[in-house]
Amino acid sequence: MDLANFFIQLLNSVQYGLLLFMLAAGLTLIFGIMGVVNLAHGSFYMLGAYLAWSLSAQLGSLTLAIISGAVLSVLFGFLLEWLLFRHFYRRGHLDQVLLTFGLIYIFEEMRSILWGDDVHGVAIPAVLSASIPLTDNLSYPVYRIFISGVCIAMALGLFMLISKTRLGMKIRAGAFNRDMAESLGVNIKRIHAVVFALGVALAAVAGMIAAPIASVYPNMGSQVLIMCFVVVVIGGIGSVRGALIAALLVGLVDTFGKVLLPQMAGMLVYMSMAAVLLWKPEGLFKQ
Repeated sequence: MDLANFFIQLLNSVQYGLLLFMLAAGLTLIFGIMGVVNLAHGSFYMLGAYLAWSLSAQLGSLTLAIISGAVLSVLFGFLLEWLLFRHFYRRGHLDQVLLTFGLIYIFEEMRSILWGDDVHGVAIPAVLSASIPLTDNLSYPVYRIFISGVCIAMALGLFMLISKTRLGMKIRAGAFNRDMAESLGVNIKRIHAVVFALGVALAAVAGMIAAPIASVYPNMGSQVLIMCFVVVVIGGIGSVRGALIAALLVGLVDTFGKVLLPQMAGMLVYMSMAAVLLWKPEGLFKQ
């Protein structure tokens, strides 16, 4: 592998890792802070991809589609939390698994009714359709750099929200000791609603920005869900910083594994997870 190819694969692994972080950050917040095992999290990624395809066709702009889709996904998150999830916070993980597993089938059927079962493509905006030449024969798409930039901006925003704001302080307090936080006047139900809506929005936005390079197709959420759980387990349940580092690690292992060791590519990510858990059973970072 020459230097130009190495650089391209490095950029691909960082872009993939940052996209995984957006998905895993929402999952680790819902799982670590609310204590809910949400197997339907990948469905929110699929929802975002289909919203990008549908809204961009109606609005004529992927940018407007992402903005409006993000707003719709936040509202959907609040509605779903109010209707279903808030009734399962204090129930066992088996009940949560059964609920969210059933939601996967409900969302897939709703997707089939609303948008059909065909594979769709989302056009890359003209301003981002160019490529940056690296050598005479190799170039790198500007849109992939745009994806990385959006993910980095979202990561910085999430870090500032969790660590530097009053809302973030309440979220951390509720995650550390729910009963104590409630006794101090923190409205835990409202905090949980905000966290759940934020997690849904992060997954949906990841699906929207990934749609132009990954296509839009049925059951696409299930393919990323397992990788999201791997990231959450490696990084440490409830740790946003851990999710970021673990996502970048998984991106590097998966991308370079497919290039250098294609026969073992399907195993390398899980072998890495096993190695981390042998070293630190609680993950790289505690909540």
